Amino acid sequence: MTEQGPAQTSAHLAARPEERAHIRTYPFDPSASVSGVGMQVGPMGTDGPWAGGVGLSRRVHRIDFHVLLFFREGPVRHMIDFTEYEAGAGDVLWIRPGQVHGFSATDRYVGTALTMQPGFLPRAIVEATGMYRYDRPPLLHPDEAQLAALEASLEQLQREYLDTSTLPLSLHTSVLRHSLTAFMLRVAHVSAQAAADECEPQQDSTFTRFRTAVEQDFTTNHSVSAYADALGYSRRTLVRAVRAATGQTPKAFIDRRVILEAKRLLAHTDLPVGRIGVAVGFGDSANFSKFFQQHTGVTPAGFRAEQV
Repeated sequence: MTEQGPAQTSAHLAARPEERAHIRTYPFDPSASVSGVGMQVGPMGTDGPWAGGVGLSRRVHRIDFHVLLFFREGPVRHMIDFTEYEAGAGDVLWIRPGQVHGFSATDRYVGTALTMQPGFLPRAIVEATGMYRYDRPPLLHPDEAQLAALEASLEQLQREYLDTSTLPLSLHTSVLRHSLTAFMLRVAHVSAQAAADECEPQQDSTFTRFRTAVEQDFTTNHSVSAYADALGYSRRTLVRAVRAATGQTPKAFIDRRVILEAKRLLAHTDLPVGRIGVAVGFGDSANFSKFFQQHTGVTPAGFRAEQV
């Protein structure tokens, strides 16, 4: 994988001025991309937000875009949603929008970083590549042949990204989308294989719509019937689709998402427990504490204390 490229390809994140009462979210900045397109690709480098222990990377934060890190050296430890992954040379780490993650303060990040703005690829490609499959493992281990193909595809994508002189912007953007689609289909194949190792069934559009709705509304809506009505499905249809896709009931799926967000806020902010309960849809602090303990085995305060 090439190590060439302008400095601005290191994602050029701009922090939103927020208190410790919130997990900081860093938006995708198209102005930092070559020609202002909705993607960036370049070396992780030795400074800037992609390097462990430098600047903003010391802090746990969210991103509102996709990041794929292709490692040429390792091991590198990287935290995503309370799980620490150890990536080695040849591994790929896929961080999806909204996930809370943190760079290692001691490990060196050497390789190539690819970022893409939601909406840059057509919806059909987004679905085909599982770009919002949060149930799939973030850490991928391509085999030798897969890695060689990924590296060749990534090098081609980076050449197209940096070539701003041979095509007008509209065609340049179209070529980038096609090159990125080809590359992401290869990544998706590796991701699907990793999921198949866990005996994951194919997901249908019913579950996809439900998952999207939960991601949008879980802080205010915990009702399976309300989601079924909003999506135009019977409760039985929704139960069948969610169980086929995840092995869980819709209610368990919703509760799991609520617990994840509560854990994020407990671990990475100073918000009082009561305010965290409100943030995930509980008007009463006692009800939130009971819900959290039922699902985790510890109280919210106990979980927070374990994170210190």
